[in-house]
Amino acid sequence: MENEAHSMSSDIGIGVNEKMVEALESSDNIPLLLTNSSSLKRTGTVWTAVAHIVTGVIGSGVLSLPWSTAQLGWFAGPLSIILIASITLFSSFLLCNTYRHPHPEHGPNRSASYLDVVHLHLGISNGRLSGLLVNISLYGFAIAFVITTAISLRTIQHSFCYHNKGSEASCEFADAYYMLLFGVIQIILSQIPNFHNIEWLSVVAAIMSFTYSFIGMGLSIAQIIEKGHAEGSIGGISTSSGTEKLWLVSQALGDISFSFPFSTIIMEIQDTLKSPPPENQTMKKASVIAVTVTTFMYLSCGGAGYAAFGDNTPGNLLTGFESSYWLVSFANVCIVVHLVGSYQVYCQPLFATVESWFRFNFPDSEFMNHTYILKLPLLPAFELNFLSLSFRTAYVASTVVIAMVFPYFNQILGVLGSMIFWPLTIYFPVEIYLNQSSTVPWTTKWVLLRTFSIFGFVFGLFTLTGCIKGIVAQKIG
Repeated sequence: MENEAHSMSSDIGIGVNEKMVEALESSDNIPLLLTNSSSLKRTGTVWTAVAHIVTGVIGSGVLSLPWSTAQLGWFAGPLSIILIASITLFSSFLLCNTYRHPHPEHGPNRSASYLDVVHLHLGISNGRLSGLLVNISLYGFAIAFVITTAISLRTIQHSFCYHNKGSEASCEFADAYYMLLFGVIQIILSQIPNFHNIEWLSVVAAIMSFTYSFIGMGLSIAQIIEKGHAEGSIGGISTSSGTEKLWLVSQALGDISFSFPFSTIIMEIQDTLKSPPPENQTMKKASVIAVTVTTFMYLSCGGAGYAAFGDNTPGNLLTGFESSYWLVSFANVCIVVHLVGSYQVYCQPLFATVESWFRFNFPDSEFMNHTYILKLPLLPAFELNFLSLSFRTAYVASTVVIAMVFPYFNQILGVLGSMIFWPLTIYFPVEIYLNQSSTVPWTTKWVLLRTFSIFGFVFGLFTLTGCIKGIVAQKIG
């Protein structure tokens, strides 16, 4: 799924010289940046780009939006979603113009990935920094997937328990068991070579994400109709103190930021578009359509969830319904199916980066480079490499352990959204645009863009601080 893979570059993330590039180009398991994008046949249109963006953006983060709206209230909640959507759209416009270099429409050089364009315009140091941030975000997404899957599996178990034993029954299940089960599945799947290249995975993910989003929205609307009125208030959930409210607001804004992971996938999507018309024009149209659709979806889901539950809005929308147990269970099954595949989509680029680095630096190591053919009864033969087996197993195990130690859905999503929002959505796009356009310092455009970047930094710092505070408070509590 190219829109989720956030293709990693070995020479940016770790530091690769020209000889390593040549060595890696002979491998089947290399990051996108090292491929020859000029040889690709581009047939993408506005609508294929819209499909890539929407399926890449709408995911499990939508389930936290009712909780975010509840913290912010009926005025600030929808306004924050629209504001962050507008920032993301503006950032995408800046990046659209940097796909070709030096001219945004006729330049002969293309940037096939986000890391590619950072490296080209801002140099190797910034390239490595962006690579580090993207790798951290990929690792964080993996942790979030473990937590979300465990919550969904627990909710399914709860639904069947309450249905069979009654609403007064004691139906408590530990998330740790579900996390361990998910980890075992991912360890097995992570050994499958090129798992992230399975094209049908994108289609399945899109169907699953839209299904559970619409089910959550539909159940919320049904609950509003059943009650005969909408819950909620202008100021959102009341708290015991202003300080507590401030921290909850910061966590809510972090969750909303997590729901728009758009800027880091735009180069890969734009690299699929045919020309003429110029790719940047097509991408801008697609961005407007996709962000409009996504924002409408988020406003509807967030608003319906808050109107249904009011001050009792759960952190994960699909954990709040006690009726229609079969529909709730089906929606959570969709989440699990979505995240089982998405975990691999997000992790495989990082696997490729790390393993390529080890193989280049230790070319004579049999542990690093030798591949064994293993044949088990009743199963087809498959390749086994000890480096891949050990590293990928340790990687998956580490994400499960961290998720077990910090199983806090909203706060983890908020931390991830806060960490990547300013640097990857605002700072690097602004710096790249200023570099390519040769904007003169202290002109009106330069001052406005710098102000925009400073605002993003303050916003990201505020949300990150609040989310970390939330994790600490939850852990202590």
